[in-house]
Amino acid sequence: MMEVKELTFGYNRRQKVFENFSLSLGEGKICGLLGKNGTGKSTLLYLMTGLLRPQKGGIYYKGIDVRHRLPQTLGEMFIVPEEFALPRVTLRKYVSLNRSFYPRFSDELLRSCLRDFDMNEDIHLGELSMGQKKKAYMCFALATNTRFLVMDEPSNGLDIPSKSQFRRAVASGMTEDKTVVISTHQVRDIDSLLDHVIIIDGSRTLLNRSVSDICRRLCFAELTAGELTGDELYTQPSVQGQSVVLPNRLGEEHTTLNLELLFNATLAHPQQMAQVFTD
Repeated sequence: MMEVKELTFGYNRRQKVFENFSLSLGEGKICGLLGKNGTGKSTLLYLMTGLLRPQKGGIYYKGIDVRHRLPQTLGEMFIVPEEFALPRVTLRKYVSLNRSFYPRFSDELLRSCLRDFDMNEDIHLGELSMGQKKKAYMCFALATNTRFLVMDEPSNGLDIPSKSQFRRAVASGMTEDKTVVISTHQVRDIDSLLDHVIIIDGSRTLLNRSVSDICRRLCFAELTAGELTGDELYTQPSVQGQSVVLPNRLGEEHTTLNLELLFNATLAHPQQMAQVFTD
């Protein structure tokens, strides 16, 4: 669906955010895009949606260069940035003004999302708190029913019940022809939602794997100091003792993905973790 080919981009001549960076995204996935601060996650989302233009290389949505911002690509993608402003109108008015830009816009999805967030179309966008604005905007984003949807820190500003409602709304709108990319530092808000994980470090892709493949090759566990065997790929202190990443050598043991632990392990030992996925 989306191909990033030998991308080079920087905000100034002396320092590049990406240099000869490549990445491929398929359909039917909810992808988590992770990386340290300043590694270019938000920049990559803006490049993928044509809001920024690469200096070298290209980004292609179904074979079409997104830098041209053609109607057939713009109508199939939507971005929810970390920060945004909404006009002082009702959500109903906002929808009526903007829905025609998205040929697959779904009133059914809009109603479903609004129900999940306990909202309605008569809310006035100019009178909402930041958290409420984010929920209203995400309802519209999901209702566009675009095949490519990217979200930058979508759970920031949401309370605990709203984070659960957000996960439910995203999952309920997924189909096999869609791709959702979520960039966040709040990994515990999305780890149960994802079926694919991408970890980048500047121009390097440290990990680009399905959750099923990750859990087939790795185990995530809580051990006491006396239970450590020396086979651990990564350890970090926890309330129970040590949170550990272990190789799942036989592929028979299944543990739930610990996204925070996976991220820390991949940054701490990129070569060792890469070897796990090449064996």
